[in-house]
Amino acid sequence: MNELTAIAQHHDAIGKVLDQYIKGAMSGKGDDMKPAFHADATVFGYVGDNLLAGPIQELFSWNDENGPATMLEVKQTSIDLADSVATARLELINWTGLRFTDLFTLLNVDGQWKIMNKVFHLHV
Repeated sequence: MNELTAIAQHHDAIGKVLDQYIKGAMSGKGDDMKPAFHADATVFGYVGDNLLAGPIQELFSWNDENGPATMLEVKQTSIDLADSVATARLELINWTGLRFTDLFTLLNVDGQWKIMNKVFHLHV
């Protein structure tokens, strides 16, 4: 396999991980997005003046309480790959009336891409 083919395959695999995250957002079920994340993943960002920081379960719980985002529009703006690590950026419009910019760090763990960290900005 040549290097360009390998890069394309990694980009596709990362895209599928991000799709799993989006599926969970749209369903409003944390369990639907959970497979996209490593068990030890973390989340950070401000909701108003309050810092949301901690284990990724915080995101899953918020998603469960927030409910389905059936009208969600998603724009994947970037994936940057460096062998076993990557970053990705999503713009999420109308997540139940909210707009977010999400930045992810990903790690290839035992041959599978997993989100290790989500940092977000909630647009006012």
